[in-house]
Amino acid sequence: MKNRALVGIGLMLTAMAVLPFLDVIAKQLGREGVPVMQIVWARLFFGAVMTMPFALWISGPRALVPNMPLKHAVRASFIIAATSFFFAALHYQSIADTLAIFFVQPLIVTLLSPFVLGEKVGLRRWVAVLIGFLGTLIIIRPGFHAITPGVPLSLAAGTCLAIYLILTRRIAGSAHPMVTTFYTSLCGAIIMSAIVLFVWQPPTPAQWIFLVLLSAIANGGHYLIIRAYDNAEASLLAPLAYTEMIMATIAGWYFFGDLPDVWTFVGVGILIACAIYISWREHVQHVEPIRDFEQP
Repeated sequence: MKNRALVGIGLMLTAMAVLPFLDVIAKQLGREGVPVMQIVWARLFFGAVMTMPFALWISGPRALVPNMPLKHAVRASFIIAATSFFFAALHYQSIADTLAIFFVQPLIVTLLSPFVLGEKVGLRRWVAVLIGFLGTLIIIRPGFHAITPGVPLSLAAGTCLAIYLILTRRIAGSAHPMVTTFYTSLCGAIIMSAIVLFVWQPPTPAQWIFLVLLSAIANGGHYLIIRAYDNAEASLLAPLAYTEMIMATIAGWYFFGDLPDVWTFVGVGILIACAIYISWREHVQHVEPIRDFEQP
């Protein structure tokens, strides 16, 4: 239903406005010497603690046992990999540049969705994704800057998140979104608890606060994403991920002094235009049902 697709668009845009603050905290903690694996562990462990009461309230004691444990574990492994690669990339480049490269993931989602999810992808959606990717290229201007380790790390993060999003769509509707969020955090926390022991460094009281806050932002944002994917197709939502660049650019400048240049604003403008176009096309399809949004 088209009104559900509009709800999905709104939820996705809200998530994209919230999640950059997760990157701000992760970058600051990394500057203070907190190991990446420890930051990822906190994001998942505290996420499981925060979402457990809601999962129990919704589904009762059976919420403690995932209904598809293997699928949730595989899905959690991809969010672990995506988060780890992304946080590592923040050591080498700004939040905006990391996100710009990271946004290869909508292209991968759109490419895989017809084969994995059986979704139709019309020419308009392909064009929106490609133009949005052009916007990220304008921001980072490859060839004009030295290639740092952050570039391949960002690409790896984007690829892993694309697979995570595809798996999210595959299990959408199998459980309440909050229960699904809890399952992801629980499986991820179990995996990371075995890894973090080898790199653990005692955090300061302030760092503990930031680790908890980081998890709260991450779980809130990804809960909104799950709700979005319960209401709309993956290939429709994928281009809207570009709008995260707007808040990321602002946050990077405000907290770390990464002042964007004029070309960054040009690229961000293209991203905004793509998001508006996707939303407008869905609205037109809703009020004019004779038109098929899926067709070129």
